[in-house]
Amino acid sequence: MSQPAPEEERVVLVDREDRPIGTAPKLEAHREGRLHRAFSVVVRDRAGRFLLQKRHRAKYHSGGLWTNTCCSHPRPDEPVEAAARRRLVEEMGIEAELEHLLTTIYRAELDNGLVEHELVHVFGAVYEGPVRPDPVEAEGYAWVSPEELEADLRARPERYSYWFRLYLREHGPRLELRPAA
Repeated sequence: MSQPAPEEERVVLVDREDRPIGTAPKLEAHREGRLHRAFSVVVRDRAGRFLLQKRHRAKYHSGGLWTNTCCSHPRPDEPVEAAARRRLVEEMGIEAELEHLLTTIYRAELDNGLVEHELVHVFGAVYEGPVRPDPVEAEGYAWVSPEELEADLRARPERYSYWFRLYLREHGPRLELRPAA
């Protein structure tokens, strides 16, 4: 089940301490570059490979780019981890135990005249099993070793979303998940 259209969705506006200060339509928040709450999920398998998603080219920004497994925004009054679990199922057909890895803030000018200014809660999961992406959300997926990812990022960084490159560059070691024995 896909999210409502971007023009119908609302995001939670926050201050730099992640305190809610209101809501705004998603596209308006991205046009105006207003700081809002978001989340990302980075899934790896027991071998340490990343599960990447290729964003559908019709997405309102960053379409056709490779990125982390799942990302979105919690709904007003929705706990962030619950939203991350919900979207992981909706986008990729995966149910997994999530671990909060980090929180970061970034601002980036993207395509279509939009600005990502997000306070992002990044979650990780170790998962092995079927992947069933929603074709409206993702054009494809791939399991990629850290070495393959690093080499491709050096050779063709433009293939990857801004935020995923940021997570890897600034927080790489914190994305190392330790699977339960």
